[in-house]
Amino acid sequence: QVQLVESGGGLVQPGGSLRLSCAASRSIPLISAMGWYRQAPGKQRELVAVIGSGGSTMYADFVKGRFTVSRDNAKNTVYLQMNSLNPEETAIYYCHVRWGGGAYDDWGQGTQVTVSS
Repeated sequence: QVQLVESGGGLVQPGGSLRLSCAASRSIPLISAMGWYRQAPGKQRELVAVIGSGGSTMYADFVKGRFTVSRDNAKNTVYLQMNSLNPEETAIYYCHVRWGGGAYDDWGQGTQVTVSS
């Protein structure tokens, strides 16, 4: 199992920016992908952005051009830069990793992002 700890959430005004971080407790072997999901109250968890082992990225349509996912392999950390946030994006943001050649999935505890004036 890999422990994932998110940070960087908080309260931001509409149109503002936040940068989320997700640090893994150890080096992760055979990573398939690391990424971010979010879950708003009363809604299902949804994919936000993913970065693959080779650095390829994939984004949900609703964040393209505004969010950027990146990874620092030396720090075992994945980031999510979020710009132009709107109130509908208020949610708990979760970090996820698929590793061991796709055999394992681990989740962070989540970090709250609130977009409000």
